[in-house]
Amino acid sequence: QVQLVESGGGTMQPGGSLRLSCTASGATLYEYAIAWFRQAPGEERHWVSCISPTNGPPFHTDSVLGRFTISRDNAKNTVYLEMDSLKPEDTGVYYCAADVTADRGTHCWKRIMTHGMDYWGKGTLVTVSS
Repeated sequence: QVQLVESGGGTMQPGGSLRLSCTASGATLYEYAIAWFRQAPGEERHWVSCISPTNGPPFHTDSVLGRFTISRDNAKNTVYLEMDSLKPEDTGVYYCAADVTADRGTHCWKRIMTHGMDYWGKGTLVTVSS
């Protein structure tokens, strides 16, 4: 059983930065496609960033492109989401999710569209407000 735990959320002023962490037990995250989803108040959950299995590329939605960076620290079995130049519309609960059946070479965003995610964390709240 894969268990994902997010951390690093909090309150930040617009223009600030936060780094979210996703750690796992019962799994080696390096092997999986990992995505960060955001659920804003009163809205559905949407993916914002993902990283493909093993050494595959990362992808970001247009709303965060150039401001968010997703990365892996394999030694720590952790995936990070570095969020810079934060905006009020970045406010929401951020969830880490894993796709454990994606093959090497698969682009993560395509899997999100066609397969969905297999495991989810409980989320961490990010509030961007002055």
